[in-house]
Amino acid sequence: MKIFKYFIQFTIVLSLYATFRIIGLQNASFMGSCLAKVFGPLFRSKKIIEKNLNICFKKIDQKEIKKISLGMWDNIGRTFSEYVFLKNFQKNHNNLIKLNGTEYLDEIKNNNKPVVFVSGHFSNFELLGTKLNRYGIRFCAIYRPLNNIFLNPIMEYLRLKYVCPVMLKKGRSNIRELLNNIKSGYSVIIIADQRTSEGKKIEFFNCPALTSTIPAQISLKYNYKIVPLRMERLSYNNFEMTVYKPFEYKKTDNYEKDSYNLTLEINKQLEKMILKKPEQWLWSHNRWK
Repeated sequence: MKIFKYFIQFTIVLSLYATFRIIGLQNASFMGSCLAKVFGPLFRSKKIIEKNLNICFKKIDQKEIKKISLGMWDNIGRTFSEYVFLKNFQKNHNNLIKLNGTEYLDEIKNNNKPVVFVSGHFSNFELLGTKLNRYGIRFCAIYRPLNNIFLNPIMEYLRLKYVCPVMLKKGRSNIRELLNNIKSGYSVIIIADQRTSEGKKIEFFNCPALTSTIPAQISLKYNYKIVPLRMERLSYNNFEMTVYKPFEYKKTDNYEKDSYNLTLEINKQLEKMILKKPEQWLWSHNRWK
């Protein structure tokens, strides 16, 4: 039954992507936005979105919840349509993606000092890797494969070709490959805002949430600085990527405490980025389950 459902999803997505290619980037973005705003709320729980928003904004009213939710679906739909045009973003990244914080990237590249890039599901987060790659940063990315076995190969192909040439599946089986890349001087980029079952309960918007400690572990073990990244959609298909000042944690003799505190600091950085444009974050994920 699940295989059948995945195949139906695969067929629908391929049909939409074929349509997007025909009508072009701007029209596809508009179409994706409209579809997501109509059908998105039918497939994802409104209760989860409202719960998440009430955790982060203690006195939020229904009008603001509706505004942020609509903005979120608009961004999700546009991002969905843009996967077909990742090649366009790769070729025209200077025109389509404004970059702030180039001095930090220059330091990483010129001094050959690898870091841990951390970010979240902001705007079209895939373009973070596209921009880093085009800037000449050597890095690998840790990702979670899609559940849909038909769609996942397509997604992996697009990411490998247009986002990041070194992609590592999340999980223990790829730890050795990750370590090999680290030892070869590669930076690591991790989308660190989702709930992970093997994580630790760490405060996120003043509420305990299962959080991955992998960024902190890499930073502490290899003395990698943490570099927050944020992507913002400015208008339709134009973006602004911000590279924040790298920070490092002063280690103590207590590794567990250090791992917790550094992960907490990463969460605080993510909170600040979310609050800048809350409608461009993924509120439909059950973050505080």
